[in-house]
Amino acid sequence: MADEALTLFELNSLVRDVIEGNFDDEYWVVGELSDISTPAFGGHFYGELVQKDEESDRIVARARITCWARNYNIIRLRFQKEAGETLRKGLQVKLLVKVTFHEQYGYSLNVLDIDSTFTLGDLAKRRREILLQLDKDGILHDNQSLPLPRLLRRIAVISSPTAAGYGDFCHQLEQNDYGFHFDVKLFPAIMQGDGVPESIIAALEAIASPPTPLPGERGGQSREAPSPTGEGWGEADLVVIIRGGGASSDLSDFDSYELAACIALYPLPVLTGIGHERDETVLDFVAHTRVKTPTAAATFIIEHQAEEATLLDEYYQRITHSAREHILREKQRLEHQRAILPLLFTNICRDWQTRLTLLSQRFVTANSRRIENEKHSLQLMKQRLDALDPKLLLKRGYTITTCGGKLVRSIEGLVEGEVLTTQTEKGEILSKILIIQN
Repeated sequence: MADEALTLFELNSLVRDVIEGNFDDEYWVVGELSDISTPAFGGHFYGELVQKDEESDRIVARARITCWARNYNIIRLRFQKEAGETLRKGLQVKLLVKVTFHEQYGYSLNVLDIDSTFTLGDLAKRRREILLQLDKDGILHDNQSLPLPRLLRRIAVISSPTAAGYGDFCHQLEQNDYGFHFDVKLFPAIMQGDGVPESIIAALEAIASPPTPLPGERGGQSREAPSPTGEGWGEADLVVIIRGGGASSDLSDFDSYELAACIALYPLPVLTGIGHERDETVLDFVAHTRVKTPTAAATFIIEHQAEEATLLDEYYQRITHSAREHILREKQRLEHQRAILPLLFTNICRDWQTRLTLLSQRFVTANSRRIENEKHSLQLMKQRLDALDPKLLLKRGYTITTCGGKLVRSIEGLVEGEVLTTQTEKGEILSKILIIQN
């Protein structure tokens, strides 16, 4: 027996008999889709089902899977309807399979059915794990705590430039019923397929980056260099992430911890309008505000501006009314002052006239009294002067002797031979000094 060689076909046939004899049942198997080829309508589905180590993410098992066209079309449509997903690479699935072995193609699993609820649960589990990690990191509600600017004028939009949703968003803003003007700048990003998180993160970084100075500009004199992608804008009031239309399955591309953390920690409020009415992504839980569609995002901005405009109009009306009342009160006060001013002037004049009269009377009285006092003083002085009159002394028998016109009070200074004049009541006596004796 050992000397007999088998052909490869014969060996594979033996393996097939063993497998089909021992694995004739149908089995539910769980794994991740890998290297799938999505067929055109009516074609067969081929791919791989792999199992990865939870810690190292290393593939520990793999098997080729097939699903024949007729069965695939039924499974695909039902899965999309129930799970809102398409069979795509990286999706965790629970498949009903039959083990097969073909002499030419080898071991494979033939897909008979799929459990949509398992995939829904896996997606929900993945989303829940991301949200729990964000909450554990303490950043889940950071962006929601940012104050929304009173005026939303400069809008940074992250979207595919060719997306219909972006056009709807811009048209809605431009055609608003209030005539508001918005400065909208697009920051292009991939919104479907591989690289969605990385592309959106790059756009967010571009929005938050400082303006690029033009050559020759310095310090605070810098001006923004023109950029077709909007890089270096750095003055947005609000960031809007929109994606309109497309398959619901593509929304799982937005369930990324790195992208969610970037939005949660972003310095500007972020508004999301991703997907359809019943769809949710992790970004919707961390964004400042979430709406369902790009059109709804534009409506939110317009209504916010309308509310602020109404509030400003109310403030204007209050200020105007208050100013008018204040002006009216001041006008009435001035009219009152003008009416009582003549009366006040008359009262003041009367008061001053009374004061002047009293002062005049006091002045006359004081002046008369002073004059009388001065007269009395003069009389006393006259009496004193009269008492000192030399004539009175002469009448009493006194004489007055002078020498050379000077009164003689002593013999000192007199010289023999000088003539003395002695005045009496009745006349003068002239005498000559003969002898001076001390």
